[in-house]
Amino acid sequence: MIPGTQQYISTGEWTSLHTSETFDLGKQIGVQLRGGEILLLDGPLGAGKTIFVKGLAAGLNVDAEEVTSPSFTLVNPYNGRLPLFHIDLYRLDAGASAAHAVDLDELITNEQAVIVIEWAERLGKYPLPPCVWYVKIHGDGDAARNIAISRGSATKD
Repeated sequence: MIPGTQQYISTGEWTSLHTSETFDLGKQIGVQLRGGEILLLDGPLGAGKTIFVKGLAAGLNVDAEEVTSPSFTLVNPYNGRLPLFHIDLYRLDAGASAAHAVDLDELITNEQAVIVIEWAERLGKYPLPPCVWYVKIHGDGDAARNIAISRGSATKD
């Protein structure tokens, strides 16, 4: 089977009433990862994107307490069951320059790595490999979070 052609990550919609539920969903997804996946996170500041990534990292046998937002470093690498690259494009201009600023061309050549990109819409029409999932988190503050995970194509309409 060609990598990326089988759907094995849970897709659907969830409601998270507490950060622990967001973490747990991330962990469930992390356990399912095989390497080569790219997860594009979408949500406002404070939605829980980093909490989700902490859970994802835990599912990859990375100490979740080591996981921090890469807002200023742009890329935080972690070693676990699979290499994890947590990328944040918030502070970058939109377009291919954002991908080049974080060496995305090089990172996606590692077929064992899991790449998680916050503020991925800043990539514009940058071409991605086929193994892409979209994680949309809605809500902030003390409100419940609605989390939708869907399989995407390499380019989003």
